Amino acid sequence: YTHTKCKLIFHAVHVDNPPSIPTLTTSYVHGISSHSLLSSTVDQCLQHSVERHPDREALVFMQNGMRKTFAQFYQDVEQTAAGLLAVGLKRGDRLGMWGPNIYEWILMQFATAKTGIILVSVNPAYQLQEVEFALKKVQCNAVVCPTQFKTQRYCDMLRQLCPEMETASSGGIKSSRLPDLHTVIVTDSQQPGAFHLKDVMQAGSSQHYQQLQDLQKKLSCDDPINIQFTSVLLCNFHPFCITRRNSKNNDYFQIKNVRICLPVPLYHCFGSVGGGMVMAVHGTTVIFPSTGYDGHANLVAIEKEKCTFMYGTPTMFIDMLSQPDLAQIDFSSVEGGITAGSPCPPEVIRKVINATGAKEMLIAYGTTENSPVTFCGFPIDSIERKTETAGCICPHTEAKVVNPTTGEIVPLGAQGELMIRGYCVMLEYWKDDEKTQECITKDCWYKTGDIASLDGYGYCKIDGRIKDLIIRGGENIYPAEIEQFLHTHPQIQEAQVVGVKDERMGEEVCACIRLKAGQECTAEEIKAYCKGKLAHYKVPRYVTFVQGYPLTVTGKIQKYKLREQAEKLLGL
Repeated sequence: YTHTKCKLIFHAVHVDNPPSIPTLTTSYVHGISSHSLLSSTVDQCLQHSVERHPDREALVFMQNGMRKTFAQFYQDVEQTAAGLLAVGLKRGDRLGMWGPNIYEWILMQFATAKTGIILVSVNPAYQLQEVEFALKKVQCNAVVCPTQFKTQRYCDMLRQLCPEMETASSGGIKSSRLPDLHTVIVTDSQQPGAFHLKDVMQAGSSQHYQQLQDLQKKLSCDDPINIQFTSVLLCNFHPFCITRRNSKNNDYFQIKNVRICLPVPLYHCFGSVGGGMVMAVHGTTVIFPSTGYDGHANLVAIEKEKCTFMYGTPTMFIDMLSQPDLAQIDFSSVEGGITAGSPCPPEVIRKVINATGAKEMLIAYGTTENSPVTFCGFPIDSIERKTETAGCICPHTEAKVVNPTTGEIVPLGAQGELMIRGYCVMLEYWKDDEKTQECITKDCWYKTGDIASLDGYGYCKIDGRIKDLIIRGGENIYPAEIEQFLHTHPQIQEAQVVGVKDERMGEEVCACIRLKAGQECTAEEIKAYCKGKLAHYKVPRYVTFVQGYPLTVTGKIQKYKLREQAEKLLGL
């Protein structure tokens, strides 16, 4: 046996069911399963669900009333895939999908997978400079978008970037600013230099359908299928590749349910993998409450469509709990839900379970680079495990917690940087070897940048981000710990903690608090609540009261912006 093989034997956890005996002796775990990894392509998975449930609803878009059965959806996928080939796109090309949660988004997700075209998930909130950078970075050959959504005028922005569109033929764009772009497809109107999607769907001839058939013999589960973007600062994006094997198997091992309420954006991994791929692999129905996020629309969707499972980021669930008509909503169909995207305070999970009766409520942990889920709980887990951990290691996935400085595995239960290895890890940061090598080690471990600890059963606790760490006079403080405590305060709806500048201590703790509707509280009362229950250096020096937080489109708190706002408000 090699050292690695020995490690697998002594540190493996069988995860077909919740582990009942603590077997780990150090902060390394390998999830093993009696189920093999899937090796079929995305299209084969969808076909299988179509064959099993042709007349079952696959997709429901409540805002426009669109409903598609699996058979209807697959017919649209085949037509669109043939049409993409007909307008000159080919295997390996990059197609940017730029827009909110509309039917055409998920249609393109599966049509591109069927043709071997790489789907580029473009943030629907991107402005001119951002979208130019994104399309250039991955050398997009085509863009699909609606004319506009709310204040986002997608076609107008494309014309600003490519004035050549005005005189170009459809599919014949030659742009000086975006030299790789030749095709624009608009989902809902006819525009100069662009195809209307309905024309693309009718463009495929028998020759293109035959070409599509031939392609299926060449496509592999290891082909790149999707490029997504993570961002640290404006125009400092890191696009990366997810393979067919990544996205399919990441769903294969997640909980199976029938009707999912999905308010999270499709451009994010949570939406496209947790939504689109769940539908394809498990034959579930996915209900989209609204085109853009709307907390009240979620409640309406759950009640009217008899949803059995709810998705959302912690912020989305907190928003749901604050809806004035929450008590009047019929949650009798709801069995469970899943929250992911950012750390979720245990008290929030308890409140969701109490308000909705969703006994199978789970927290999942992952990163977009890991396709995304690497830890997830079981429906029958205890309330302590559901609220105090981020779940158990997923099948066919390895994790270890290391000292960020030395790289050595830390003792069981100790904090360190969480690292992941397995089928779920992305291929690379697109054409960025330096960034790839910075985040993925030579032996294929992905550095998450998260501070975590493991217990003897293979369950993980996330303590915060390394970059969010507050260093106050030499003391390391993880905001997540203070946030979790503040959520137990009866008048607090939501709490976020950041470090703000301090000349003497370097940083001080600042709690930015959103109170429940109709409640009043003072900073002194909050500090008094913390004293004696938190170490003195963790008690917030500053407390500010806010109406909301700066969010990404996916509902994640933008802590760097929150820090800037707090420092400005406090005169620091």
